[in-house]
This record gives sequence, C-alpha cells and structure tokens, in this order.
Amino acid sequence: MSERRIIALTGASGVEYALRFLWQLSQVDGESDIIVSKNFYTVLGEESRTPLSPREDRVNPTSLLREVESRFGASGSAHRFTFFENSDIAARSASGSAAYKAMVVLPCSMKTVASIAAGLSQNLIERAADVCIKERRPLVLCLRETPLSTIHLRNMLALSEVGVTILPLMPGYYHRPQSLEALYDFMVDRVFQHIGISKRVTTPWRENLD
Repeated sequence: MSERRIIALTGASGVEYALRFLWQLSQVDGESDIIVSKNFYTVLGEESRTPLSPREDRVNPTSLLREVESRFGASGSAHRFTFFENSDIAARSASGSAAYKAMVVLPCSMKTVASIAAGLSQNLIERAADVCIKERRPLVLCLRETPLSTIHLRNMLALSEVGVTILPLMPGYYHRPQSLEALYDFMVDRVFQHIGISKRVTTPWRENLD
C-alpha cells in the first residue's frame, strides 16, 4: 500500500492545529499531497498571532511552510510535500486509480462536511474525499465548530455510517499541557494514529501519571 497521504486544509477556525500538524508531519518519513482552500488563508490571516505579510504573498506553498516555521521553528526534511490547487480537479487525488493510504481534512469546515456528505465533488478537496469514501480508504475529518446544529449532526452521522472518522479538534488535558503547542500536539497525535503514522507526539493515557 502506498505511504502517500492527502492533507486538506479548509477555512474553519483553528488553523494553528493545521500548522502544527504540518510541522510534526515534516519529521516523519513519507509523502503527502497538500490541498489548501482559499478560505484557509483568509482564516489564517484572521487568527495569526504575529503581523502578517500581504495576503497575495502568502497564498503559495513556500509562504505556508514559512508560516509553519515562524511559529514552531525549523521544519523537518523527512517528509515530502506536494501542493495542488483546490481547483485542479484533474490532479491525481481526484482518481481512484491513484494509491493513497489515508486522507485528513484539518481543520474541516461545516461547508466541507456538508459537501462531502452530499457527494458534490465541486473542488479537489471534496472530490478527493469522495474518492476515499468510494475506495474505502481512511478519511478523517477534524471539525472545529460549536454549537453543532441538527444539520451538522445529520451530516456527520451520514459520513460516520459510511466509515468516515469524525475527529473534532477537542484536545484532552490528562497529559497535563503546559502550552498551546501541547494542546495542538494532543490532536496531532490522535490524527497520526488514525492515518497510519506510528510516531507519538504526546504521552499516551496512563503513561504520565506519578
């Protein structure tokens, strides 16, 4: 089975979870196709803790990886990232004949959830997710929304019933986090486990008790 994965970033709140995920993933052997929605960059600008360069200078892979390093330090070189435009419906991830181990959408907007649940395939993120479902490959959706409406819950139930993993960005506290990064890593660790990455980036339950 291919060790290539699909990483999709959409315009939900919680972009630093995504940046931390990319930073940790850069230290893991393998390769990933990265698909970034335009709304992700919009939310990134709104949620940034540091002054931002002009938006037009940020909407590209180099700028995104630079944002990762500006927050968390130098990235690793073990992982190979290949970026694709969300409008590129002819990209390899749009075909079931291309081999992938798993796909994660982090953060995942409720618009994206609804579109995947309806099978719309209007862009590359939605089409790649649709392919994962039909090919029965692991698909993980990391939601960041509250409260959840009945429509949200119905969409999530429909996806769960066909094997999609619904993994909300809801970090635990039993690992005694001392920083925001520790909370991000809790979620990174959980996602890693569900997309077939063995590396642990936080202490498992009961292994940190005095």
